[in-house]
Amino acid sequence: MQSPAAEKTIAQNVPTICHNYVNEDTTPGLARMAFMRPMQCFVTEILLGVTPAEASVATDAVSTAYHAIMRRGEVKKKETVFLFGLGGLGFNALQILLYIGARVIISDIRQDLLDEAKHLGIPSSDIVPVETFPQDFILENGLSGKIDTVLDFVGTHQTFEDAQHIDSVRRGGKLLCIGSLDTENTIHMKIGTRKRLSFIFSYGAQVEDLKQVLDLIAAGHIRPRVETRNIPEFEQVLEELVEGKIKSRVALLHE
Repeated sequence: MQSPAAEKTIAQNVPTICHNYVNEDTTPGLARMAFMRPMQCFVTEILLGVTPAEASVATDAVSTAYHAIMRRGEVKKKETVFLFGLGGLGFNALQILLYIGARVIISDIRQDLLDEAKHLGIPSSDIVPVETFPQDFILENGLSGKIDTVLDFVGTHQTFEDAQHIDSVRRGGKLLCIGSLDTENTIHMKIGTRKRLSFIFSYGAQVEDLKQVLDLIAAGHIRPRVETRNIPEFEQVLEELVEGKIKSRVALLHE
């Protein structure tokens, strides 16, 4: 049974995918199951220079980061940004920020990802060492009150606490929340009100974001981190994901 009207917006003038529902009486314990029906307006051409694997992650890991930075956070050139997390979304976010021309201060618990960021051109002076607390790094490097926006692509209790407590965020600055590894976090009211901070949440992207992302990939400004494997390797990929061996995204392709 379909819903009376498929929802077409998640916010004013923001198109999304139509949600439909079907009764599934043959599935024990499941009375209702949601499925997705793509709308024709979401069909987008894949440009030359974009591989199928890159196109697959562009719809999620890259477009989500782009939407958060460009539309929700409205990060501008020459601004200074503190970036928590260089995972599947965060590393793409880093490339987008570099394309914009923003200065990026990076924090991650994995040294190999910090090394990759350095290869992209991030100076060592803008990378928080793995064993260093972000607050200490801010004070030691004279960054107090100089961060325009904090981007949290992790969303754990620790990163959300650090994002609020680091003295780096200027008055009137922004905390942009994308990651949600912990589904509940605490907003410290006195910190937010005294500094007049804006807490901004972002999820997903719009079709125009995807088009822009594909253009940037085709032009070589963004190189999504994606591994390619064959479809029969699906179970092995899942095991590696559980074991923490997958660095970012995996695209399963036909042989």
